[in-house]
Amino acid sequence: MPDRSPAQHAQALPHANPDASSFLLRGGMVVDGSGAPPYRADVLVRGDRIAAIGAFEAPLDAQVIDATGFVITPGFIDSHTHDDGYLLAHPDMTPKVSQGITTVVTGNCGISLAPLSPRVIPQPLDLLGPPALFRFDTFAGWLAALRATPAATNVIPLVGHTTLRVECMADLERAANENETARMRELFEDAMQAGAFGMSTGTFYPPAAHATIEEIIAVGAPLREHGGVFATHLRDEADLIVDAMEEALTIGRALDALVVFSHHKLAGEKNHGRSQETLNLIEQAATRQPVCLDCHPYPATSTMLRLDRVRISRRTMITWSKGYPAATGRDFSDVMAELGLDDEAALKRLTPAGAIYFLMDERDVERIITHPLAMVGSDGLPFDPHPHPRQWGTFTQVLRKLVRETQVLTLEGAIHKMTGLAARNYGIAERGLLQAGHFADLVLLDPARVADNATFEAPIQVSTGIEQVWVNGQPVWDGKAGKSGLLPGRVLQRARPTSPDGHIRH
Repeated sequence: MPDRSPAQHAQALPHANPDASSFLLRGGMVVDGSGAPPYRADVLVRGDRIAAIGAFEAPLDAQVIDATGFVITPGFIDSHTHDDGYLLAHPDMTPKVSQGITTVVTGNCGISLAPLSPRVIPQPLDLLGPPALFRFDTFAGWLAALRATPAATNVIPLVGHTTLRVECMADLERAANENETARMRELFEDAMQAGAFGMSTGTFYPPAAHATIEEIIAVGAPLREHGGVFATHLRDEADLIVDAMEEALTIGRALDALVVFSHHKLAGEKNHGRSQETLNLIEQAATRQPVCLDCHPYPATSTMLRLDRVRISRRTMITWSKGYPAATGRDFSDVMAELGLDDEAALKRLTPAGAIYFLMDERDVERIITHPLAMVGSDGLPFDPHPHPRQWGTFTQVLRKLVRETQVLTLEGAIHKMTGLAARNYGIAERGLLQAGHFADLVLLDPARVADNATFEAPIQVSTGIEQVWVNGQPVWDGKAGKSGLLPGRVLQRARPTSPDGHIRH
């Protein structure tokens, strides 16, 4: 990792603000989030901003933190979460800040906490947490609650199309009629005006399975005016994945929106290896329209318990079950044998329930996450009693396994996926890169030690080697002391949207 001489970095420091706290990270290796090679430099923070990066004497008002031997990066952006309710219920956000995450994208897979009037919550919306959290009949009301009681992380909020359906339709077993579509569009427009970054869909799930392309385009029409993203849990991620991808691309073109293929994967053994086909499709599409994807480094996924997923998985682990709580953390096959039931009867006995499905191929996972258009997203379900380890270890597993051990990603390449690339795709101004004047979302990590400790057997484990984390200039995690108790997170605002190649979209 190269040094840069003091002459290259010498600069006049900005005048101190007596009302702003200051600290200097001295002598660390800077990985700035752009994908550029690391370099040695000091990073000065004043208040909530990076004041300067270079080589200079420490200002008298600045606390000096020795970063020798450590790497300084932008705060990680988790491009795919279901933390909508967790932000309010557990604002310390320990599963995230402990692995270096400073910003979370919520409302994915068609499910968002708002806008939804209090009612019986159908699956998969219940994956977002207990019914008491669903108390916001407007998106603006939920954002107001986040601003009034901030969390430790920043928030990039999406609106879930499935949530809109549940709010506006009494019968979900059909396409929406004209009046229902108009009401959903109105709620989405309100949400965009309140600060939403876009819309997500989850036509894979029963409440939205009957939604047509025409319905989704009609509901998402405000994207044409406001800009933003269209993130999608595809209608099918197995045999019919290409048809599902073409559907999503059609919707993206109609809405003039960046298409985000959520947790891109190939499900089931017969589809293993098809990532070459799907990534080629994405590359071809990227020559015609804005498109990208998010993914995590695990060969298993997690969602509600479904028989179609069980039957194409080599192993299924139960994450929670209201019908049979004793199944939590155990393999579905073992529970079937214990109960003396076939898979259909066991499903009925356990439901409602959640599960982890081992249905992906390691080579596909690696091929997808190393693709230049791929961001990193955990897709964790934070309220699961026995969650997928991705909730606690996605980003540090990338740094341990893919950077340090297998070396399929460079450190700067991995950090770019976690920071600058995500910031550009979601249109976040002055974050995702280490630059003077940008907000001080920072991670100090030990590249030789950073590692995930969460496993499928013991998933609730903090990571190793994340030495310190700051959000908007305030410390939220210390690798030795743990969470700080400070809650400096903000609801972020959209900048002008850009395509994945960085060009401004008009």
